Amino acid sequence: MILIGGFATRLRPLSCTRPKALFPILNKPLLQWTFERLAEDGIKEVILAVNHQAEVFIKEQKIPKNGLKITYSRDPLKKPLGTGGPIKKAEKLVGHDSPFLVLNGDIFADINYKEIFKTHEKENAMATIALHNVKDPSKYGVAELVKGNYIKKFVEKPPRKFAPSNLINAGVYVLSPEIFELIPKARKVSIEREVFPKLAEEGRLCGYILEGLWIDIGEPREFLEINKTLLNSLVPLEEHKARGRGKIKEPVAFDKNVSTGRQSVIGPYVVLGRNVTIGNSVCIKDSVVFPDAVISDFSIVNGSIIGEGAMIGKKVEINSGCIVGDHVKIRDNVTLSRGVSVCPAKEVSKSVLKPRYIV
Repeated sequence: MILIGGFATRLRPLSCTRPKALFPILNKPLLQWTFERLAEDGIKEVILAVNHQAEVFIKEQKIPKNGLKITYSRDPLKKPLGTGGPIKKAEKLVGHDSPFLVLNGDIFADINYKEIFKTHEKENAMATIALHNVKDPSKYGVAELVKGNYIKKFVEKPPRKFAPSNLINAGVYVLSPEIFELIPKARKVSIEREVFPKLAEEGRLCGYILEGLWIDIGEPREFLEINKTLLNSLVPLEEHKARGRGKIKEPVAFDKNVSTGRQSVIGPYVVLGRNVTIGNSVCIKDSVVFPDAVISDFSIVNGSIIGEGAMIGKKVEINSGCIVGDHVKIRDNVTLSRGVSVCPAKEVSKSVLKPRYIV
């Protein structure tokens, strides 16, 4: 089961027009990466817990299913169910025959799902949580491990100085069907606050240490970071399938039908989506550009995210931490200072020199 029903407020304005699970990582939706890993580890069926908007977007994307049977479980309209509510709502779909896997839809993880199942079965736990070591655990659920794999204490988003460890909830769980008895029906439930702490007290909550790559793409900085991390793992490509005479500084990733103009410099750490058009003498680095965007002559994009179908005029400067929403139009000679966000379909004709949202 993959939880995709959240509203991703920290990723606005890009999440106004797509769920986090469809954010492109090296030009491939996060959900596609997840499907591929699940199929590799022998998973046969996936339940997508979604809101209505997310369901529509996912179906439109037509993501390859990798042989998986996909079923949808939809949250009630205007009534989000949190993290626990969708699990309860899907009880009939999941059944009571065997333990099942639950994933947060905004997690990119290099995890062996077979191994976490083995840990769950070995310890005879009601719930087993994948745990990852981080420097600052205050944004996450935090676990204190004792006696091997058992979690003595689980605290959701504690102040840093009160965190019992640096092991955080990595958003991957194996749950036994008995868990359904602990989740109230037909209301919003936080499994992290209402269920996991209780299981820890009763000695029925286990942890599985995740050593590999893990990142929560819940914020723009983290979204850029996972693209950068994966770019570092790529073998340099001689053919970027880009039309034009721009200079390429590795590492970069281009989708189909990318066009770059004369004397443009692309990279390092740039991802260009399908049908992106780059003008002459453009400079782009440390950025992700979504499909169908146009960046015109003499413009500069640095450390930013450019939404789908955005139109960037000539001699525009877009600085670090900026987010340009889908189908935004930036007029010629405009400067966006650090940390400016532009909501979808807006037009910007004057420079914005202080961090703010343009709505």
